Amino acid sequence: VQLQASGGGLVQAGDSPRLSCAASGRTYSLYAIGWFRQAPGKEREFVAAISGSGVRTYYKDSVKGRFTISRENAKNTVYLQMNSLKPEDTAVYYCATTLESRSNSPEEYGNWGQGTLVTVSS
Repeated sequence: VQLQASGGGLVQAGDSPRLSCAASGRTYSLYAIGWFRQAPGKEREFVAAISGSGVRTYYKDSVKGRFTISRENAKNTVYLQMNSLKPEDTAVYYCATTLESRSNSPEEYGNWGQGTLVTVSS
């Protein structure tokens, strides 16, 4: 499976962009997908994850109620809808695969996409 994240850019605080993670490969729907982010000078951190079926979702506490992860397996795509963005959400956002959607450690993920930069101005 190969993943490619897109949808980042320069946005204003309070904006609501949507990131996409497009996947290639026939086994895509077997994988849970996670979104991570990495701000300058900081470690990569878990943001959200969704099971292969899309039934189970998990979120970092600081984005609960603002971000929504979803997937369209027919389009081999996972989305991250981000609402009410804050400057502290500025980071490169990555998507990756895992076999267990409860996983929130980068070491448990693979097939990392190249990342998309989201810059939130105040």
